[in-house]
Parts: sequence; C-alpha cells; structure tokens
Amino acid sequence: MRSYAAMISSDWNQCLAPCGPFDAFAWHYPELRDRLDRIFLQYTSNAVTLGQATGTISKLLPAPLTPDLMDAYLQDRFAVYTGVQEFIRWCSNRQILFMINTTGLTGYFQRALVLGLLPPLGVLAAHPLVRYDRCATDPDVILALEEITDKSRHTAAVAEKFGITPDKIIIMGDSGGDGPHFHWGARHGATLIGSMVKPSLERYCAEREIAITHRFGHAYATGENISPEKESAHIFTDLIEIIEQIIGP
Repeated sequence: MRSYAAMISSDWNQCLAPCGPFDAFAWHYPELRDRLDRIFLQYTSNAVTLGQATGTISKLLPAPLTPDLMDAYLQDRFAVYTGVQEFIRWCSNRQILFMINTTGLTGYFQRALVLGLLPPLGVLAAHPLVRYDRCATDPDVILALEEITDKSRHTAAVAEKFGITPDKIIIMGDSGGDGPHFHWGARHGATLIGSMVKPSLERYCAEREIAITHRFGHAYATGENISPEKESAHIFTDLIEIIEQIIGP
C-alpha cells in the first residue's frame, strides 16, 4: 500500500471549482435551476440535511443522467479555479494524498477523469445520486457521501487506512456545509483552510469557537453575491507555500 506524507481532504463546489453540485441537472433541465439553487443553499447553510435535499432532487428529475449526458455538460461547462489541476498534481508528486470530499455527484468526477479534465485522484468521496459503472480512470477508493457528517467520517477512515496522523491532515472547505468537517478537524488537531469562505462557514466556526487556520481566495461578506471574477484572481498553486509550512519542504 502506498505511503503518504500528508493528506488534503477538500470540498469541491465553490471551494475548488466555480460550480454547484447539481449544475449538470440544471444544464440539461434549465427549468429546474432556481429550485436546485435554493436546495443547495438550504443544506450548505444547514437548514436541511443533505439526505433531505437529494431526496427532493431525485423526485424533480425527469430522467436519469446518463454518462453521455454528463459528458455533454462537462465538455461545455467544466471549470476549476486557476491552478487547481496543477495543485493536485503537485500534491501527488509530493506524496500528499488528495481526497475530494464533497456533496457533488460521483458520476461528475468519474466522467471528468475519463475526459482528462482532472488529474488522477487518490480518493473520491461524493454523493451516489449519480454514479456509473467503475472504469480504469476511477480512483482506487470511492466512498458514498450521503450526509454532511460523512465528510469527517470518511476523512478519519482514509487517514487511518494510510497511517496519516492528524497533524498531517489538511481540511479545505468554503461554507457552513463544511462546518461539521471543520469541527472534527479542530477537535483532532488538523489544519483548517477556508477557500472562498462564505459567511455561513464563518458563523458556524465562530459559534463553536473553531479557529480557521488559513483563509485562501476571496472571503465573502454577508449578502455579497458570488463573484467568479474575484475568485479567479487567486491562483491555487499559491497554497503550496502554506502546505509546505505544515508538512515541511
């Protein structure tokens, strides 16, 4: 089994990429976009559970999202923040296990890997609402994330599997939906990086006296609209210096 110097367990949507977890549905069924956006905001602000959110969405969808449909969406709309692919490759070269740990769709990442839009991933934890048959480009480890609290459970299990100590665990998130993951990390001595931080994460952490170790990218004020322009001004390879401070050069 491969050994790692550290691990990064990171959210995806609006943390590493300027998209929502259900955008593929909205792209194919634009009449659902407003409802899907509201559902996303409800669970990222901890107003409903992820299970409740995806249960509602599954009833809205007129048909399953096949691999061909997912590919069409990705080929038209796939995007990440500047330097994300390079940052993931750097982690791999440095023996840092990069784990995407997200409420996004498993099938989104499976097809992004098939299409070569993402570098190979060490571990993927994502929602199985859309999940396709395994193929050669899949990560060796794919975990089902069906509730927000699964993020910390999966991080703990992967760290134990690969013998990674808590001081070498780095958790990245952007919103209140990442709050329980940050709470777990704070209790266990992990490094917490807020990326494109939303007020919902700031509130969650302030109410529980959780100290965010580092903030990266654009930090949003209460009521401020999402700004892709402000977000794109930040280059994710700038995180390398922070990571080296944690694990050593």
